[in-house]
Amino acid sequence: MDLGPTIRHFREERGYTLDELAHRAGISPSYLSEIERGHKRPSLKTLDKLCSALNISRETLIPAEAARIGLGDKIRMARQEKGLSLKDLSAKTGISFTYLSEIERGVLHPAVDTLGKIAAALEVPLSMLLSHNENWIGKKLKEVREALGLTQGALAAQAGLSAAMIGQIEAGKVQPSLNTIEKIAKALGISPCYLLIARDQLEEMLASMGPDLRELLLNENVQAVLRQICYLNEKQLRFLLRFIEVFKQAQLE
Repeated sequence: MDLGPTIRHFREERGYTLDELAHRAGISPSYLSEIERGHKRPSLKTLDKLCSALNISRETLIPAEAARIGLGDKIRMARQEKGLSLKDLSAKTGISFTYLSEIERGVLHPAVDTLGKIAAALEVPLSMLLSHNENWIGKKLKEVREALGLTQGALAAQAGLSAAMIGQIEAGKVQPSLNTIEKIAKALGISPCYLLIARDQLEEMLASMGPDLRELLLNENVQAVLRQICYLNEKQLRFLLRFIEVFKQAQLE
C-alpha cells in the first residue's frame, strides 16, 4: 500500500474527517488531501505530525518505506538462530569476516556459489536466501494466529502494531520490515525464521534427504512433533538444539 492510501486508511479507521486530521496534525486540509491522493510527498517532520495525530508509529504509517527483509537480514537472522557470530560463520564457510559483514549490511551481494556455502553452513535451503516474491509470510502468519485462537486485533495489541498492519501483511499487501517480523514472532512465541521459510522450501529440504529419512519425517506422529516445535520460543528452541547436539555426540562415542 502506498503512503497516501495508508494515511487515508488510518484516518478513516479512526473516524476522522480530512479537516479533523489536518487540524490535529497542524497542516492544511488541502495539503493533506494532496498527500492522500499521492500528489504530494510529505517531509519527515510532517510525517511525524501525522503519526502523532493518528497515534501510530512512523513504521506503521509508511510500511512501503520501512526497511524490507533483504538477503543480509535473512543471513543474520539464520546465523543468530544458530547462535553463531560472524567470526564463527566465517570459519565455517571460509569466507572473510569483512566480506560476510558487508553482505549482512547489504553493501555487497554475493555470487550464488558463495550463497551456497553460507546456506550450507547455516543448514538452511539455498532457496530461503534466494526467494523474495511469494507471500508465504502472510499465509504462515494467518495460519499460526488462527491456530493460537488470536484475532488480528489481539495479535496487533501484543506486538505493538495496528490491526490494519496485520491484515495487510496477511493479505500480501505489505511486505513487513525485519523489525515488524521480530515483533510479531515474539508476540506469537515462535522463531522469526519460521515465518521466513516457505512451504516449497520445506519440500525442497525433504527432496534432498534419503528415502528412509523422508519416510520417517512424513510419518503422522513425527509431523505432530514437528508442528509442536514450530511453536517453541527462542529459549526453548535453543535448548532443544543443544540437546540434539549432545545426543549426536553421544551416538558417535
